[in-house]
Amino acid sequence: MNATHPGPLRPKRDFLSLHDCTPDELRHIVARAIEMKAAHRAGTLGPLLAGKSLVMIFQLASTRTRVGFEAGIGQLGGHAIVLNPADTQLGRGEPIEDTARVMSEMVDAVVIRTRPHDDIVRFANASRIPVINAMTGQLHPCQLLADIQTFQELRGPIAGRRVAFVGDGYNICNSYLEAATQWGFELRVACPAGFEPAAERLKAAPNATLFASPEEAVAGADLVVTDVWSSMGHEDEAARRRQAFAGYQVNEALLDRAGPQVLFMHCLPAHRGEEISTSLLDDPRSVAWQEAGNRLHTQKALLEFLLA
Repeated sequence: MNATHPGPLRPKRDFLSLHDCTPDELRHIVARAIEMKAAHRAGTLGPLLAGKSLVMIFQLASTRTRVGFEAGIGQLGGHAIVLNPADTQLGRGEPIEDTARVMSEMVDAVVIRTRPHDDIVRFANASRIPVINAMTGQLHPCQLLADIQTFQELRGPIAGRRVAFVGDGYNICNSYLEAATQWGFELRVACPAGFEPAAERLKAAPNATLFASPEEAVAGADLVVTDVWSSMGHEDEAARRRQAFAGYQVNEALLDRAGPQVLFMHCLPAHRGEEISTSLLDDPRSVAWQEAGNRLHTQKALLEFLLA
């Protein structure tokens, strides 16, 4: 008789989009991240994922996401394996589905960063283990978990609050559109003409409104967010984008138009002097460093949610 793989004890869950979780599940992950952060600092965080293995496939560069997952699963007693395209048969033409099936036999979860969103969907459809979106050209859901945790730690629940996104209507903006629906906050988006989020994404986010100028978008905001003007894969458009985004820089004067308790966030890395002023990350309203650090704790909570 041929042996068969035992399979998961519960249906496999992926995290490709914030819509892969219910609002209650997302709130649980953030609350658990806050608990894990406190336990880590107190030295009481146990090996909750002992014996678990995580493969991370990065087809694009990564700092915060990679360190957060690699350190995080280590703190939970598990093990991470990092693969670049040149390290795998994917780089030599192996079909995505074949790699997914092999990984399903060897490890407990896969984290993937790749520009084509369809690649990660194909991988997840062929995989029997959880697949986590570590950023694609469409979405960056792990970043939003850390952003929401940071806001909640400093200002309480984000539901009902006003958030402004200023900049490129790309993956971070798209994930904020999803977050507005999932957490129930008002989102005000300001992008240059031609760089707005796709119309179907705006239509799917009834809490979101597109504004003609950054000044209108940030008025009375509790949180202001931006991202680089030329994301990975857009480097050859940098000169054109600097011209198109002139006037969309987030600086101290723009934050002055927001609410009196406004926070500023940036997923990093930042291009000082472009999407932000040279001194904005040093402004007391900026919480980018706490936001970056929380990537560690939300990603631990996400791993526990998917694997424990």
